[in-house]
Amino acid sequence: MEATATKQSMTGTAKMNYAIAQEMFERLLKLDYHPVAIKFFKSAGEAGKVRADKKIAARFTFCQYVAASRMAGYVLKGTNENILCENCLTTFGFTEPSDEEARGHMKYVVDFEKAKYVVATKPRLPLGLITGFMTAPLAKTPVEPDVVIFVCNPLQAYHILNDYIAAFAVHPLQFNHTVNSAVCGGTVWTYLNHKPNMNTMCAGSYTSGKTEKGEVNVFIPGDQILDVAKQLVLRTEVYNGASLLYSGTEWPGLDVCKKCPMIRFKDGE
Repeated sequence: MEATATKQSMTGTAKMNYAIAQEMFERLLKLDYHPVAIKFFKSAGEAGKVRADKKIAARFTFCQYVAASRMAGYVLKGTNENILCENCLTTFGFTEPSDEEARGHMKYVVDFEKAKYVVATKPRLPLGLITGFMTAPLAKTPVEPDVVIFVCNPLQAYHILNDYIAAFAVHPLQFNHTVNSAVCGGTVWTYLNHKPNMNTMCAGSYTSGKTEKGEVNVFIPGDQILDVAKQLVLRTEVYNGASLLYSGTEWPGLDVCKKCPMIRFKDGE
């Protein structure tokens, strides 16, 4: 099938929405978890228009909010009163950086002045910009998300970012790594810069965010996620699968040995 013809057929189908996008990402990339939509609320009135599935009964880390949305399918809302992690409170602009927070980074950089520098230079929202936030499975988001987070394996991340490049003709991509604050800081960086981001788990997100399988974080600006999903569908229609070395396959990474003469399939008789 010609790529141009497929693109025309794609635009002629039902309009892409968040529920379809989630289904496409999960089915075509074999994601283990739901993509998570993040929304920052600028006022209590804005937050009040969104209904949460569950109410937080104790303080959570932001990683735990994301884990509950991607694994249990909950729409959740939070404020500074619900956040356990000091790094997130600073990154989200609820508090100013402090010496106490810097001392918590000594285990990473040893020197106190370097620890203060690390804390001071993390991406963070302006103080008081937001009053709260929402996390939700992409399919269930009731509002246009600011950021969409994928917690996925590196090969799935590779395909998501390739589809971003193809959808928006931006290449190469560069990412933002920080000491700690991987999920909260990664979200904020993408929100502020309107660019995709990828990073490893930090110590906190590894222990409290249920990421025992070596997952990475991929962040896509919320207003661009549907175009990334369309590109994934288009590529699958043209090349039969998400992973392409010498043949399209349904499962990303099936072609484990590139060009290996022993891994071949013939059409059934």
